[in-house]
Amino acid sequence: MTIVDNRKAFHDYFIEDRYEAGIVLQGWEVKAIRAGRVQLREAYVIARDNEIYLFGAHVSALNSTSSFDHPEAIRTRKLLLHAAQIKKLVSKVDQSGFTMVPVNLHWVGGRVKCDIALAKGKKEYDKRNTEKERDWQREQQKIMKIHRR
Repeated sequence: MTIVDNRKAFHDYFIEDRYEAGIVLQGWEVKAIRAGRVQLREAYVIARDNEIYLFGAHVSALNSTSSFDHPEAIRTRKLLLHAAQIKKLVSKVDQSGFTMVPVNLHWVGGRVKCDIALAKGKKEYDKRNTEKERDWQREQQKIMKIHRR
């Protein structure tokens, strides 16, 4: 079940390959994510010391969390992957010029998982072509809907 999608990633990048990773979270973060108080719009993924981290994901705290604890909304969260997957991701990023982008957060068996995508950046003309194609698809749907009546 999807919690949140990073639609900006599909606009800015060509998505090549996807991996599912676990996330190291604190208790209040899981409650806030359950309440839908999470954003991936400006988040990105970085590999450091043979580990993968999620930067810039915004999880805002609930009002019901304890008043003496001041949780950070934007903090670095470690992503959990197998060593072979991490090695493969790091080599693709270093050699092929890929970027790692968080695509979505979802639930798997009561645990929060993050889909990471290996992506290449789009040029401005690629973004315009994608937008034209999307508009054309929308127009086709309208035409088909009119002709069905």
